[in-house]
Amino acid sequence: MSKVLYVAGLMLMFVTTMVAQEKSVDSLTVTSNEILAENPAATSGTEATAVADTTTVDTKREKVDGVTAVVGDYVILESDIDKSFIDMQTQGVSTKGITRCQVLGRLMEDKLYAHQAIQDSIVVSDAEINSTVDRQLNFLVGQVGSIDKLLEFYRKEDEQSFREELFEIVKAQQLSQRMQAKVVEEIEITPEEVRQWYNGLAEDEKPVFGDEVEIAQIVKVPEPSDKEVQEVIDKLNEYKRDVEENGSSFAIKQTLYSDDPGKKENGGVYKISKSTGFVQEFKDVAFSLKEGEISDPFKTIFGYHIIYVEKIRGQERDIRHILLRPKISEEAIQETKTELDSIRAKILEGEFTFSEAARNFSDEKETRFDGGVLRNPETFDTKFELTKMDPTLYSQISPLQGDEISQPLMEETRTGVQFKLLKVITRFKSHKADYSQDYVKIKELALKEKQFDEIAKWMDEKIKDTYINVAADSRDCDFANNWLKK
Repeated sequence: MSKVLYVAGLMLMFVTTMVAQEKSVDSLTVTSNEILAENPAATSGTEATAVADTTTVDTKREKVDGVTAVVGDYVILESDIDKSFIDMQTQGVSTKGITRCQVLGRLMEDKLYAHQAIQDSIVVSDAEINSTVDRQLNFLVGQVGSIDKLLEFYRKEDEQSFREELFEIVKAQQLSQRMQAKVVEEIEITPEEVRQWYNGLAEDEKPVFGDEVEIAQIVKVPEPSDKEVQEVIDKLNEYKRDVEENGSSFAIKQTLYSDDPGKKENGGVYKISKSTGFVQEFKDVAFSLKEGEISDPFKTIFGYHIIYVEKIRGQERDIRHILLRPKISEEAIQETKTELDSIRAKILEGEFTFSEAARNFSDEKETRFDGGVLRNPETFDTKFELTKMDPTLYSQISPLQGDEISQPLMEETRTGVQFKLLKVITRFKSHKADYSQDYVKIKELALKEKQFDEIAKWMDEKIKDTYINVAADSRDCDFANNWLKK
């Protein structure tokens, strides 16, 4: 197998493992009998079978309740393998060519990560787990309509037992993810290592990159009038007064009036720390308040807010907020569109270049100083591979030919309405990897191989030191790792 195919295979396995972990919370079919009811062809593993203890070769145990392997303190059931197949099929991942042995191997990797995370004192707080459980539970209830229907669907007796099962699943997932991240967190790669990796590839092993483009944009955001802004501030002050002076419920007002689309998650409560990914202005206000206090109205890129601190726990806070966005008048929208039309016309007339127009007129700080050039959020490079591009962006740039500039495009974003002009700056045809032209992508592949080499070495060492049992009927599997300690 070529080095490139080797890396690609490892990356696919890693991604599939993470997908199975995340999806399993939404597909809690936890017993072999339930799986068999839907998939009679699945292997139940309910018959008594000897289990080989790979820490002591001659020791044998009885297989209980479909146990197919034990890794440290974690048990893997036959139903876990069945559930993994269902998870993949549910989200459209082809299971053709994937064997039960391969799935078992991946599950054992997950459990080894989680087991070792505990040994290394990696901590996931109960509050963090419960927050994820709440989100998952709210999502599931939203899917089926009510908690009673959800319990009936998953054949659970009560909400508490269902939460406890979700808690253990989420805890194992988060421990596994943090352990994986810790293994590779300090792995870096030098330019010389990248060069050696690339030069070590045979000509037919070098990756081929699809058609790519570099894109630039000029963004204009219509502004609300002073009157509309003041109306929003007055409303927020009114909500604050009603809570403080009349004892009204902040939570109910949040549900009724907030423009925040995330208000339905976790009952509207956000658990934040100073490292949480909120804009700085929001965090500055949240951490300036005492428990039970409501802020004055303040502005972020999303609109105008008031924050209520529900609870303070050390460095974490439970907060609620009400977001209001001032209305944008039709007049303001038309003025913005007209301004972009004028900018486009002047570029086409040669009065200034697209890049110069972006620097002087664009409202988007992230791209303005780069002449409007977009960066790929996945690679942080300026190139977008057409087959992997966001569908909305692709539909916007696909009609553009040559140096053509788009007409003003209106779109809804997380921060409100905006208009933009788009231009394809450079087009790159599908080609075999070139060291200078594709350095960023080549570096990413080289780094991935180095990380997976480190993971493989870590895995081999930890397997030797961990108590592992594999059921006798799975000992013929050709595992990628030395689970049988041969």
